[in-house]
Amino acid sequence: MIHSPIAARRRAVPVAVAALCLLSLSSALPATAQPAGGGKRPPTAAEARTDAYLAAVREQPAAAADFFRRLPKGGELHNHLSGAVSTEYLIRLAGEDGLCIDTATMTAVVPPCGPGKRPAAEAQTDPAFHDALVRAWSMQDFPPDGNGHDHFFDTFGKFGEVTWRHRGKLLAEVADDVVRQNQFYLETMVSPASDGARKLAAEVGWDPDLAALHGKLVAGGRLEALVAEARKETDDGDAEFRTAARCGTEQARPGCGLTVRWISQVSRASAPERVFTQIALGMRLAERDDRFVAINLVQPEDWDVSLRDYSLHMRMVAYLRTVYPKAHVTLHAGELWPGLVKPEDLAFHIREAVDVARTERVGHGVDLVHETNWRNTARTMAAREIAVEVPFSSNAQILGVKGADHPFETYRAHGVPVVLATDDPGISRIDVSHEYAYAARTYGLSYPELKDLARASLEYAFLPGESLWRGNPTAQGYRLADVCRGERPGAPIRSDACRRLVDGSAKASTQWRQEAAFAAFERRVGASPAVRPGASATSRAVVRVR
Repeated sequence: MIHSPIAARRRAVPVAVAALCLLSLSSALPATAQPAGGGKRPPTAAEARTDAYLAAVREQPAAAADFFRRLPKGGELHNHLSGAVSTEYLIRLAGEDGLCIDTATMTAVVPPCGPGKRPAAEAQTDPAFHDALVRAWSMQDFPPDGNGHDHFFDTFGKFGEVTWRHRGKLLAEVADDVVRQNQFYLETMVSPASDGARKLAAEVGWDPDLAALHGKLVAGGRLEALVAEARKETDDGDAEFRTAARCGTEQARPGCGLTVRWISQVSRASAPERVFTQIALGMRLAERDDRFVAINLVQPEDWDVSLRDYSLHMRMVAYLRTVYPKAHVTLHAGELWPGLVKPEDLAFHIREAVDVARTERVGHGVDLVHETNWRNTARTMAAREIAVEVPFSSNAQILGVKGADHPFETYRAHGVPVVLATDDPGISRIDVSHEYAYAARTYGLSYPELKDLARASLEYAFLPGESLWRGNPTAQGYRLADVCRGERPGAPIRSDACRRLVDGSAKASTQWRQEAAFAAFERRVGASPAVRPGASATSRAVVRVR
């Protein structure tokens, strides 16, 4: 595995909600989403009982936490592997690798541990040292009036010497957590063959003629050799993962059964030739190796080079999409806020990601309403089903944006698909259950709305195959495909046509698995003594919609 100095990236408020009456209705088919859009249907009886239970436990922290942990939550689509693993585990790995800690900067460095450096292993026996590392490598105890943006991004450089060495071990930890959170799929970001890409970019140099530049990369099989290097690196990581997770043994860890796909990170603050090389590598990988599905540009969007070259980067993606049409694209765009950058830099990032690069998903998208003609962008996203990946905690920690200021409700009101994500849960000190709980209490979401957020995270995942749902589910509601109409998730499939769809499509299969999990979840919650006949949702007050 190759070391990348900065593996990259980004980076509550309880409120009351308007009274919601629950209908005791029955239906064999799943209910549909509640946000703006046509074709919505009322909740089923099971969903109404589950919503009543959520209302009953809303002010009971332990019961509410258990509800959100057990809630099936689809897939994790916006996740950076190095920032996802727990800080405590990174500290332990640093000690096992014999690394040192520069005590002035709290940065992990290679031995020997000379003056001003301590063995990382000492953190296991010195609680004060351990706690100081946790605070330096995460948002733990970070003061609310501090510069969360800089502290968040600085963590990657501080623990980077640890993470590049152990992709497989990190994945074993993260995969277990995804399974514990009742999720069924993970897309996580890494920087494949990072050093090799840097060297190849330096050899080739910059050429503003993108077709000519791509020709130089592939000449003599150089880009293909880089793909081979990335695949070997991935093979090694897979082997480390299987060993760490004990896959294939009686002691196999939960993560062994999780479907995982990689997204190739591109360091947007680098020289143009390196950015182009990384995009080409990632897209070529996605067409050559089914473990990889997409590319994404990472590192702070507000850094000088990121701002200067933003439009150039979008043109790079647009060109390379014509060369590698089977590769998916999801882009960090609009992770900005007034005061962080000049007003002119707030005007177009999401729009260019959508219109120029033709991204399939948008990561963060926080500055939407500050963009020029933002309603047109939102309408385009809705029409093309371009989902926005929303990690509430990192948006609050990095940008200070939360509650009514966040465009979550604006996207939903315009029919844009929304998926909840964690971004860097290890750094943020949260999990995806926390993000669902935050959404429920801050925006007064009902259980059917939470259910459809989880459905969206699989519908807009880069899983191959046909969907279990028909049409545009965000606009029309989640309605089973015609061949599966009348089937009951959680019960044996009766139709041969539906069975062929579920068995023949990785996407439909994962979606059906989640629907069965929903059915089991609703049966369990519906049997709770907290749900009584005639129970209704408690009064809650929704935050203002922008």
